[in-house]
Amino acid sequence: MENKPKQTRKRKPKAQGLGDTIEQITTATGIKKLVKFIAGEDCGCEERKEKLNKMFRYKKPLCLNEDEYNWIKNHLKEATKKISASKRMQQIHARIFNNNKLEYTSCNSCLLDIYNDLEKLVKIYEDEYNN
Repeated sequence: MENKPKQTRKRKPKAQGLGDTIEQITTATGIKKLVKFIAGEDCGCEERKEKLNKMFRYKKPLCLNEDEYNWIKNHLKEATKKISASKRMQQIHARIFNNNKLEYTSCNSCLLDIYNDLEKLVKIYEDEYNN
């Protein structure tokens, strides 16, 4: 009797957000192929997926420690007119949102996303503390 090599199933990457889930559904149902056939290869699906993943993430952020909270709070007060490419802000964001592939950026739209995420998080902390 011959020993056949064990077949392993490729695991699908875990969905990071709503965009990934929608892509998985449209791929499984054949809708994605149909859209690409009708609209062409650049149908805007990737951009839409990324936007939905950013808006509706599945990973819950980790808790801020007191030092991080105070630093963000002070930085947000100072940065009302200008968003700066602070490495500390990017490091905190990477830790809180489990981003192991931290690459420092000076891209304004990327910094604005980081700034907005941290601003929302501080607001949640303040709302919880005040209630």
